[in-house]
Amino acid sequence: MLKNKSLKSTPVSNIFLEKYMPQARGEFVKIYLLMLKHNISGELGISSTILASALNLLESDIINALNYWNDQGVLKLTKIDTMGNFDVEFLDLIEEPVNTKKEVDLLEALDSTSTKDMLKDIETLLARPLSPNEMSIYLNWQKEFGFSSELILILMEYCISKGKSDPRYIEKVALAWHDQKITNVEQAQNLIKKTEDKWLNIRKILTYLGINNTDIMKPQQDLIEKWLLIYKFPNEIITKACDICFERLSRADFKYIDGILTNWNKNNIRTLEDIALKDTKNSKNNNYQKNYIRNNNNDKSTPKFNNFEAREYDYDSLEKKLLGWDNDD
Repeated sequence: MLKNKSLKSTPVSNIFLEKYMPQARGEFVKIYLLMLKHNISGELGISSTILASALNLLESDIINALNYWNDQGVLKLTKIDTMGNFDVEFLDLIEEPVNTKKEVDLLEALDSTSTKDMLKDIETLLARPLSPNEMSIYLNWQKEFGFSSELILILMEYCISKGKSDPRYIEKVALAWHDQKITNVEQAQNLIKKTEDKWLNIRKILTYLGINNTDIMKPQQDLIEKWLLIYKFPNEIITKACDICFERLSRADFKYIDGILTNWNKNNIRTLEDIALKDTKNSKNNNYQKNYIRNNNNDKSTPKFNNFEAREYDYDSLEKKLLGWDNDD
């Protein structure tokens, strides 16, 4: 018979430490390590609530981290029901084989002074050396997307200014720019300004709602973008809907606010004056209904004796009749 003894340590793959950890957000690394500890300990499961409490994070941070590591190929998430439960499998991390062709292309590209300068500038922005794989990715953008060195540097500066230095995120931005036919610095600057203006408005709305975390859930971001870009409501109209939500529910509810704004958009209510006019009309209608009901209730419940002709009685004569004194004998 073997007496099992629980491990007092958690083994972490060197590949994770060298390849995946440097590019990941700090809280994502903490979540991965704590989940790895629970997994190594042989526990049957763990809830996002417990993880969030242990790390002093939000449950949304836990979900975002799991999705991030799933996208990175570090974990494999498999949905098991409709209640938000998943099987979490820790995958074996394999070091990527060296691609000889990429190395040859990289050596050829490094003969160019402009290419060397671009890569050095990117390393300065990232505050770390680039891996050969990262260098190859950036150089391929020049070949496949037609991006100039200046355009790539602007793309890198934009992503890093948003606190996003993960290569996969940066690559997604590059693909998005390519899909939108961004080929020069001027087009990139116009797109960045448009995007920043949108996010400035989104941050204003979140701050008004008391939400300081800019990494909101995708459904909430979609709703705010609908209010701004599809309904084209100015911020003052959106904040007015937020005020109404607070007055009625005493909390922020995105779906409730969306219901108000969808109704206003349907009825072509575009300004604060339109809202005030609508409220005044509704108030008059409500007062009319209240007065109508009150008057009808008064007519039904109050008896009217104004037309009744009162009779006069001789009380002395009545008393004598009752006592039998009205007879002379």
